[in-house]
Amino acid sequence: MNHLRSQFPVWGTIVDVDIASNTVSTQILQTAMHTVQEFCRRVDQDFSTYIDSSWVTRLRKGLVEISDCPTSVQEVWELCVQAKYLSDDAFDPWKVEGGFDPSGIVKGWAADICADLLVGAGAEHVQVNAAGDLALRGGYFDSADGVIKPWKIGVVNPDKKDEVLQIFEIVDGAIATSGTYERGAHITDPYTGMIAIGAKSATIVGRQGWLCDALATAVMVAGKDAARWFAQPELNGYQVWVIDRYENSAWTI
Repeated sequence: MNHLRSQFPVWGTIVDVDIASNTVSTQILQTAMHTVQEFCRRVDQDFSTYIDSSWVTRLRKGLVEISDCPTSVQEVWELCVQAKYLSDDAFDPWKVEGGFDPSGIVKGWAADICADLLVGAGAEHVQVNAAGDLALRGGYFDSADGVIKPWKIGVVNPDKKDEVLQIFEIVDGAIATSGTYERGAHITDPYTGMIAIGAKSATIVGRQGWLCDALATAVMVAGKDAARWFAQPELNGYQVWVIDRYENSAWTI
C-alpha cells in the first residue's frame, strides 16, 4: 500500500490531505497531490476576500458582474442560491459586511473537488481536511488488520478542544463542522446583521461537501429552528449534530 500525506497552508488555514493506493505508485500519488495543491491555490486566488485581484473581491466592489466571472465562480454562486433556499435564508452570503462572501461554502466545495481529483488519479483511500470541512473517499486501510475501515472523524468540545464529544464513521461522503474553534464568533446572522447565536457548534454529515459546509454555517444561525429543514427531500440522508449554545446538551437528526 503506497501512502502519502501532505499539509499545506492555503485559505488562511492548513489543508491536510491523506491518500493511499494499492494500484498506483507513490510518484503518481505525489503528482496528484501537487495538482490538488495548485488547485487550492487557484481557488484562493479566485475566491479570497483578502486578495484585491480575486473575482470575489471584484464582485464585492461592483467591478464585475457574476456573468463576467469564470465558470467555477458562477457555479459556487448558484450553489449559494440553493443553500440559501434550503436553509430558509439562514445561509445568505449576500447579507454580510462588504457584499457577497461565499467563504461559508467554498472550502467544502473545494474539498470535494480535491477528493475526486485524487480518486481520478488512482488514490483509493482519500481524506481531505480543510479546517473542519472534510471530503472522504474509500475509507482507510488498516494495516494492522489488513481491512478497509470507515474514516473516524471526531468532533471536539468547542470549550475544551482536547475533549472529543462525538465520532462519525464515514466511508464515502463529507462532514463539516462550524463553530468558534479557529476564528471565534465570526458568523453573521443574516436576519439581524449581528453575530450568530443559534448554536455553539454544528456538524453536518452528507454526500456533498458544499452543502454540509453551508448547512453547518446556517445551523449556527438558526439553532433548533433548523431541524425542520431536514424534512426536505433535497436533504434526505443528511445528518446534523449540534451543541446547544444555552444548555449543556446536544441534539441530532
